[in-house]
Amino acid sequence: MARDDALSADAEEYLSYLAVERGRAPNSIISYRRDLAAYERHLAGRKIALRDVAPATIEEYLAALATSGLAASSRARALAAIRGLHAFCLDERGAASDPSCEVEGPRVPEGVPKALSEAEVTRLLGSVVGDDPRARRDRAILELLYATGIRISELAGLALADLDRGRGVVRVLGKGSKERLVPVGRYALAALAAWLGPAGRASLVGDRTLARADAEALFLSTRARRMSRQAVWTVVNACARRVGLADRVTPHVLRHSFATHLLDHGADIRVVQELLGHASITTTQVYTKVSQEHLRRVYLAAHPRARRRRAARGAGG
Repeated sequence: MARDDALSADAEEYLSYLAVERGRAPNSIISYRRDLAAYERHLAGRKIALRDVAPATIEEYLAALATSGLAASSRARALAAIRGLHAFCLDERGAASDPSCEVEGPRVPEGVPKALSEAEVTRLLGSVVGDDPRARRDRAILELLYATGIRISELAGLALADLDRGRGVVRVLGKGSKERLVPVGRYALAALAAWLGPAGRASLVGDRTLARADAEALFLSTRARRMSRQAVWTVVNACARRVGLADRVTPHVLRHSFATHLLDHGADIRVVQELLGHASITTTQVYTKVSQEHLRRVYLAAHPRARRRRAARGAGG
């Protein structure tokens, strides 16, 4: 009996190439295998060899996926796997052409980040109670994430030397190893001062001798090791559960909230772009949709001619 994820030799070679030469994560390989297996089952059902695929074949397959109710984002991911396979066959396996290069991908609706409200952020930041070293650390993590909008992975990579409390800035190493300086607000600075004081980080370390990587880290686990991205996310998630926000909080939610709230209060979008470390203004512009909805609500609530229906109802009563 054939396995559902059985692949052709070409596809197996392609996945091996992705894993070994491109260093793709195991979960990515699993997703590619699933998408390619479904694609090759479609071809087998129509008795079409991989080398004989035409652009119309791929378009027909994408149409079948759409008819089955598969989301546009999932269809786009499937097409990415198909394109990768055909490009690999052209470059490495002697195929005569790449039929996928002529196929237009499905339009994926642009997602709008689901930021927390300012009241919800206040609840989340107030979720840490106590004054022990762990509480001081967790409070500093939450405050710094919201104050700067940095990614959880960027926070996990911070060193003590990256924080300049005198100037109120933190040096962040972002995507593509690009550095940026991000201002740190007074609440976050106060939380960091408490964490970095004698009753915080130093108390957690105690008399342990730390490896260099741990000794330089801004944030440490309870075992006095540099915190990983997963460990930081665990802290954020636990705090969110504590105040009933677990269903609203994602690893990026404080970053989204940071950007949205800045724009809501009149910050220039190019300043927000610099603070977030976006290479392109296009990436930052997705946040303006959130703020435009905020502006619309304010307009409808405040403009006298926008409230005419309510006024008319009152006059008719």
